[in-house]
Amino acid sequence: MDLLAPLWLLLLLPLLALAVTYVVLQRRRRRYAVRFASLPLLEKVAPEQPGWRRHAPAAAFVLALAALALAAARPVIDVRVPHERATLIVAIDVSRSMEATDVEPSRMEAARQAAAAFIESLPETFNVGLVTFSGATSVVATPTTDHEAVAAALEGLPMANSTAIGEAVFTSLDQVAAMARGEEDVDVPARIVLLSDGTNTTGRSPDEAAVAATEAAVPVSTIAYGTQDGTVEIQGNIVPVPVDVAALAALAEDTGGQAYTAESGDELAEVYDDIGSSIGWRTEPREITPYLSAAGFLLGLAAGAMSLRWFARLP
Repeated sequence: MDLLAPLWLLLLLPLLALAVTYVVLQRRRRRYAVRFASLPLLEKVAPEQPGWRRHAPAAAFVLALAALALAAARPVIDVRVPHERATLIVAIDVSRSMEATDVEPSRMEAARQAAAAFIESLPETFNVGLVTFSGATSVVATPTTDHEAVAAALEGLPMANSTAIGEAVFTSLDQVAAMARGEEDVDVPARIVLLSDGTNTTGRSPDEAAVAATEAAVPVSTIAYGTQDGTVEIQGNIVPVPVDVAALAALAEDTGGQAYTAESGDELAEVYDDIGSSIGWRTEPREITPYLSAAGFLLGLAAGAMSLRWFARLP
């Protein structure tokens, strides 16, 4: 929490002195009563002691003054507010390694199901596009608010050889730029979510892509998907297809995105949930002076009401 006018917190000093004085006087009053009164006589004259009710109005009054003093300092806190609009490009690896069955029923099928659920869960006002990549990239769906159509486009994606992670980022950036040209004088946030299970084997490097994404202020969140023991059969040969976690994490870190790993369909669904909760919201500072002022007023009102109710006087 930040304070726009912190000097007003000095008002808490006399309030602290008032609270200390109250405590001292209450203790002195108790000692006086014990010293000069007969306890059995007091029990007969005043059998029902106010107990905690004696201090409740004073406590509420002090809290009211504290809230008003804090309000005078104009505190500011960070709050999460939903994005009204955003552009999101989902980039999915469709190289042959995605046919590996170390994730049931296969990496590709589990990835398709999780991506479809993720896309359909996004806010209706988000423009979502779909890019696939193997040795080359393909724009399967340009950014649109028709999320069902984008999710449906995940069906039957063709598989091919090689993995062009860098090119997938460049193609996604082109889609973001195309959307930005259609948004006149509107700063719409954008992000790329890239899922892959392999190492960049062709095209421009992920390092070059990271530089371009940083210049465009578009974070790239990466999902390293699959296990280190995954294999796939290519032309009768069993080929290991371990996940290159380090390279994908570096791409995310260099662009200000988030790096994830997932070794099962359930883990992937959890990753997409986390990404959705982060890109659907932004953090912005908000002054809470009115709320503290209202709290101070209500506490002061409560102090007066308790004092009138129990003692027929104002505090």
